[in-house]
Amino acid sequence: MAEEMTVKELDQVVVRFSGDSGDGMQLAGNIFSNVSATVGNDISTFPDYPADIRAPQGSLTGVSGFQIHVGSGKVFTPGDKCDVLVAMNAAALKTQYKFAKSTACIIIDTDCFQKADLDKAAFTTDNPIEEMGIRQDVIAAPISQMVKDCLADTGMDNKSMLKCRNMFALGLVCWLFNRDLALAESFLRAKFAKKPAIAEANIKVIHAGYDYGHNTHASVNHTYKIETKVKVPGKYMDISGNKATAYGLIAAAEKAGLRLYLGSYPITPATDILHELSKQKSLGVTTVQCEDEIAGCASAVGAAFAGALAVTSTSGPGVCLKSEAMNLAVIQELPLVVVDVQRGGPSTGLPTKSEQTDLLQALFGRNGESPMPVIAAISPTNCFDAAFAACKMALEHMTPVVLLTDAFVANGSSAWRLPDLKDYPSITPPYAPEEMKGHYTPYQRNEQTGVRYWAVPGREGFAHILGGLEKDGRTGAISTEPENHDMMCRLRADKIARIEVPDVEVYGCKDDAELLIVGFGGTFGHLYSAMETMNRAGKKVALAHFQYLNPLPKNTCETLRRYPKVVVAEQNLGQFAGYLRMKVDGFVPYQFNQVKGQPFVVSELVESFMSMVK
Repeated sequence: MAEEMTVKELDQVVVRFSGDSGDGMQLAGNIFSNVSATVGNDISTFPDYPADIRAPQGSLTGVSGFQIHVGSGKVFTPGDKCDVLVAMNAAALKTQYKFAKSTACIIIDTDCFQKADLDKAAFTTDNPIEEMGIRQDVIAAPISQMVKDCLADTGMDNKSMLKCRNMFALGLVCWLFNRDLALAESFLRAKFAKKPAIAEANIKVIHAGYDYGHNTHASVNHTYKIETKVKVPGKYMDISGNKATAYGLIAAAEKAGLRLYLGSYPITPATDILHELSKQKSLGVTTVQCEDEIAGCASAVGAAFAGALAVTSTSGPGVCLKSEAMNLAVIQELPLVVVDVQRGGPSTGLPTKSEQTDLLQALFGRNGESPMPVIAAISPTNCFDAAFAACKMALEHMTPVVLLTDAFVANGSSAWRLPDLKDYPSITPPYAPEEMKGHYTPYQRNEQTGVRYWAVPGREGFAHILGGLEKDGRTGAISTEPENHDMMCRLRADKIARIEVPDVEVYGCKDDAELLIVGFGGTFGHLYSAMETMNRAGKKVALAHFQYLNPLPKNTCETLRRYPKVVVAEQNLGQFAGYLRMKVDGFVPYQFNQVKGQPFVVSELVESFMSMVK
């Protein structure tokens, strides 16, 4: 009789699911993260998948991964390396083992480690564990065969049965961490609501995986539990950055009392925003999947002219194509939100990987003097607030706004407390007052804000024409007068410069830091974790992380000049550092730059920053 298992309590754990693109690793990871978030754990996830639509089965280039960091308290990153690695085939073990800690538990499907599988994964012996020098605990189980045995009486064909392998691995992981399968069952029944037989088959397999661990103890001496520490009461859900962005846009439209219009063209990794908003017709959302990027943006400009909250979503290559239509919105001074989910470039580059290489394009990538506010989301859950802020800024200041996210925060997810819209500020567009009726011209401005008044077409006595040619500031008629053009360029720039944004917050040893770390956007969690690690080691380090990039916060210069050493860390070759040097006289920072298409590794950040402190 097997010995009684003991349960160890952990503060945090990192699990990585990996296998072929068709093995359902993203689904397994999503379910585990949903279950964890629902019981109150904090989570941070990182889906890491190839650009191939479907790489050859068992190939090294076709491995798809999903990493999740689960914590009893706040977690900021998906983790540098994992405590549990699920490798569903030989190629997954070969490519993903580098992400495993020296103490990790490794789960493999021995049925996918046959000679043909080993050959595809470029192993030279029939013992991959020994060949790779793996010393960790390995749970080696014939998962494929056990799944087929489990579903033998369902009438499913062999291919359909093997699609459920991911659920066996998930069940085994749920056993290892004492997760309640009832939550996973609910998720599967909701996902496969139109295919109940598929849902029940997956549920049967997830129980089989759980029971396998329970009955055999799967070569381990302990199972684990991650208790939730005190959290703000409320309803929580696991949410991705793209979904949070979509919800933030909807919330802003509700606050402004406007219809939401999205003109878009599918592009990785932004397409989920289009997918999510297309489901929300009942909330007054209109989505149009246009024939190309240009049409997507141009249709949104038209929707803005017609009085809607207009949005277009894309990634870096799409911003290149949209730039002319974005510039049209600049000269017309129309409210437009451009969501740029950054990915690896240049050109098609790395479609499924994450970078911060669109910053200068967002700031300056248009012809002429074309100032445009730029906001960067710092986490998957922050995408909601960032999208709301971008909409408020666009509508209240009559300007296009670029919202930068990136593949890491857009595809990643975190536990999100559902907000109360009553806690969010009102959104009040500058509609033309009734006393302008009969003598309205489109570039009449509010003297305090510099913002032009908005007249929605169809309003009697407010007929007007907008276009791409420069207009006379008084009459709205086409003008080529030099002095008028100079004035209009300055007015448009001044309007953006006068937008009030929150001060940049400094974390850590803000009063006496030897080193200030500076970042923007989706690197917040990694930079914050590096700062905390160095603080625990007795180093005086602080972090200033920017979300508002144009205009910059008013305390930017004072903050950057306050500390003896400053390092700007970003996932590009120095775009933010260069921009800050342009804005802050005499500012010469250290730089930490990577363009690997992968998130920062906290240990690498700490090593580099330590050398700067020394």
